[in-house]
Amino acid sequence: MTKEENEKRLAHLKSIVSRLPDKPGSYQFYDDTKTIIYVGKAKNLKARVSSYFHTEVDRFKTKVLVSKIHDISYTVVNTEEDALLLENSLIKKYNPRYNVLLKDGKTYPSICVTNEHFPRIFKTRTINKKWGTYYGPYSHVASMYAILDLIKELYHPRTCRQPITKEGVETGKYKVCLDYHIKRCMGPCIGKQSYEDYQRGIQQAREILKGNTRQMLKELRDEMLQLSDELRFEEAEEVKRKYIALDTFVSKSEVVSHTIDNVDVFSITSDEKMAFINYIHVSNGSINQSFTIEYKKKLNETDNELLQLGIVELRERFKSHSKEIIVPQELDMVLEGITFTIPQRGDKKTLLDLSIMNGKQYKFDRLKQAEKLNPEQKQTRLMKELQDKLHLPKLPFQIECFDNSNISGTDAVAACVVFKKMKPSKRDYKHYNIKTVTGPDDYASMKEVVHRRYTRLMEEEQPLPDLIIADGGKGQMEVIRQVIQDELDLDIPIAGLAKNDRHRTNELLYGFPPLSVALKTDSELFHVLTQIQDEVHRFAIQFHRDKRSKRALQSELDNIKGIGPKTRDELLNSLKSVKKIREASLDSLSAIIGPSKAQTIYDYFHQR
Repeated sequence: MTKEENEKRLAHLKSIVSRLPDKPGSYQFYDDTKTIIYVGKAKNLKARVSSYFHTEVDRFKTKVLVSKIHDISYTVVNTEEDALLLENSLIKKYNPRYNVLLKDGKTYPSICVTNEHFPRIFKTRTINKKWGTYYGPYSHVASMYAILDLIKELYHPRTCRQPITKEGVETGKYKVCLDYHIKRCMGPCIGKQSYEDYQRGIQQAREILKGNTRQMLKELRDEMLQLSDELRFEEAEEVKRKYIALDTFVSKSEVVSHTIDNVDVFSITSDEKMAFINYIHVSNGSINQSFTIEYKKKLNETDNELLQLGIVELRERFKSHSKEIIVPQELDMVLEGITFTIPQRGDKKTLLDLSIMNGKQYKFDRLKQAEKLNPEQKQTRLMKELQDKLHLPKLPFQIECFDNSNISGTDAVAACVVFKKMKPSKRDYKHYNIKTVTGPDDYASMKEVVHRRYTRLMEEEQPLPDLIIADGGKGQMEVIRQVIQDELDLDIPIAGLAKNDRHRTNELLYGFPPLSVALKTDSELFHVLTQIQDEVHRFAIQFHRDKRSKRALQSELDNIKGIGPKTRDELLNSLKSVKKIREASLDSLSAIIGPSKAQTIYDYFHQR
């Protein structure tokens, strides 16, 4: 791979990472042949996956893995436990090569079932297929030990390492060990457990290791009922013990209910231009496939039509033969031998909700990707959303917001900030000294400034805003309305951002009488509106501080009789502040402005 190709590959991967959600889930890395080479889990997908691409990564095998990655996919889930279980399910299905090779120079442990006459079952990090069959690897060691403990409890496979042969058992060559006496082993080495019974237990253990727990539960239940019918109650009780143990294990170790097997789940998320169809496949109670495709709408297709297309295409792509398909709505389609289910509650509804969540996340990621390539797309989307929320006649291309600032009525000022295409246009910001209002009257000050602002815009034939936002609630909105509609006869929409008791903005108001607009406070649009509010507040405060500072400076030096602006500037340029001028000696002052003026200033500060 050339340097340019590698840089392009890394740029593509980092663009995917930048769009990952801060949610739990499982992630998959693909090589250049679209083969899954690593499956991982994360409490926070974005933080975990981005860590692979940090420059300070120093583990050799991690660097090797990153060099092989050409694409990334992921599935979001609700909890970290679900992420772990989904990771285990995907590892079992795809057996990715780097899940064996990655962890600190060691392999993840696997479970081996040996090829011996009486097979043993144990964990190992050494893979030699001549010895037996291997299941795993298990990136979560606790899950592996839980499965081993279950198998030991159900089937009591032998733990001794001596080679046991059929002839040795028949000739009485072996003696039982301690495990037999404490009932951890049934004694196959001395014929206390038959070869057929032992092998039946090993076969059932293999099915558990493969994840076929539902089939195992069905077989155990059938066996239990048959033994009961034959009045063999003690044996039925032993099978029941196994059934309960396996059922308890399954209920704690699968992403979804183990009663759901070989089911497809489809959902659709769409907007005016695109539709996103998510597909989830469930087998033996676990999710082992999650994929989202997108369709570009061309002929105003309905969600129903596009979902039908997606179902056919995805089932063909992944060779699904599921007889049940979970969907969010009635479909006008019939597939031979297939049942469509629209769940209202329970585990199937949970699966459908998970599919919908993944579809929405995929749509969000694609939107973020497009907006990074074209920032104006995001701005247009936010303007369109605000237009829809407020039912504005046109896109709010230019938004203006006003705020007042004063302390006990002194140095009263106001500010106006201008946002164009949802971005601050600082060259259009304006600040105002309040001229006609005495004392701290915010409403009167606002009325004066709004009148001055739009009277001037009209006189200069400048464009008027598409929306005015008041930094306040109903009172501020009404004052602006009086000026805009009653006095100037203008038709400009007016909104307000109201604060709660904790002085935090929590409500967007619109209309007369003002009504609260349904807008989540954690939404992107609300954040932009509060940014406008924060900006006008900052701008007003800064102007107010500058004015107070300037007035304080002038009141000290400009009120000294016989001292003009030139002398004042010379002193400030040399001593930097009024405080240092006050503290300066007569000689220091004389060296700057001469003895006569120095004496005047020195007397002013020291003879009061």
